[in-house]
Amino acid sequence: MSVEKEEGISKSSFDTAVQKSNALEADLNINPHKHRVLTGDRPTGNLHIGHYFGSLQNRVRLQNLGVETYIVIADYQVLTDRDVFKDISKYVYELTLDYLACGLDPEKFKTHIFPHSHIPELNQLLVPFLSLVSNAELSKNPTIKEEISASGQNVINAGMYTYPVHQAADILFCKSDVIPVGKDQLPHIELTSKIAKRFNKKFKARVFREPVGLLSETPMILGLDGGQKMSKSRNNTIMIKATEDETSKLIKKAKTDSERVITYDPENRPEVANLLMLTSLCSGDSPAKIAEEIGEQGAGKLKQMTAEALNSQFSEIRKRRVELEKNEDYVRSILKDGIANAREVAISTLEEVRQAMNMNI
Repeated sequence: MSVEKEEGISKSSFDTAVQKSNALEADLNINPHKHRVLTGDRPTGNLHIGHYFGSLQNRVRLQNLGVETYIVIADYQVLTDRDVFKDISKYVYELTLDYLACGLDPEKFKTHIFPHSHIPELNQLLVPFLSLVSNAELSKNPTIKEEISASGQNVINAGMYTYPVHQAADILFCKSDVIPVGKDQLPHIELTSKIAKRFNKKFKARVFREPVGLLSETPMILGLDGGQKMSKSRNNTIMIKATEDETSKLIKKAKTDSERVITYDPENRPEVANLLMLTSLCSGDSPAKIAEEIGEQGAGKLKQMTAEALNSQFSEIRKRRVELEKNEDYVRSILKDGIANAREVAISTLEEVRQAMNMNI
């Protein structure tokens, strides 16, 4: 792995992050019960196959190892750059359906799914945390710069700038130390680590653990346009819940190129390479091997194989999702149980914070 300075983190910092991630991965396999995962998503719509290969598979793997896992649905954060509040409740429910269908299992494992707007004690951490960071640190955050640019808003609300501090509250309230991320999210982990260290030092207390970013080896999944990351806002996705016919039709429309012979060349043929990678992630064969197998059969054969591989990969997930849709009470009970557990933990953490700050009465 390598990373450039303009991506928001220096090479030396990235190398250190890789070392920490590798050490954490090794310990997770030996001592899973020592650790706690925090990860999540913003409720802006259904999840797509990029989410599945990029994060959901890994969440299920960590859960199945025996690592306690907190999944935060970051509904408050949607208010910073989206005008979708009318649909937030629906999207929270839809996310939960996707999570359960993909294998997150709060009944069998220590997995907790909750929207952070329902955890007032978590959100109370925002005020003391804001006192530990400067305006300059917030405005320099590269992820925030990117989000501001992508939002297209003429007026940027203050919530956008405090987004990384709110994210730190999500991470630290439950004493999590394992944060699955891509390299673009490392600046958030660095800031959260600073907040944890500064709080412990300023108030002379060992309240918070310093989180470590668990880096994913899964390559970025491009959208069906072949030029950008798969994203709902770019309308270049295949949803996890899509039917077999919908998936096949979308893959047929996917951009490739005019060359007849299929080769795996991510730099010069990114659209073809992306379809090969999707097929590889489903089948377990290398993209180069799949390309060699297709050879002169061209883009039509590639798209056929990709569609078949995706439909096979998601067949059982989609069946589970259809069954879950028939049991709304069960799905909502998962959220209520997740909220109850998260609140219990948050109340305990907030009590420690008050005691450290000498605010008990």
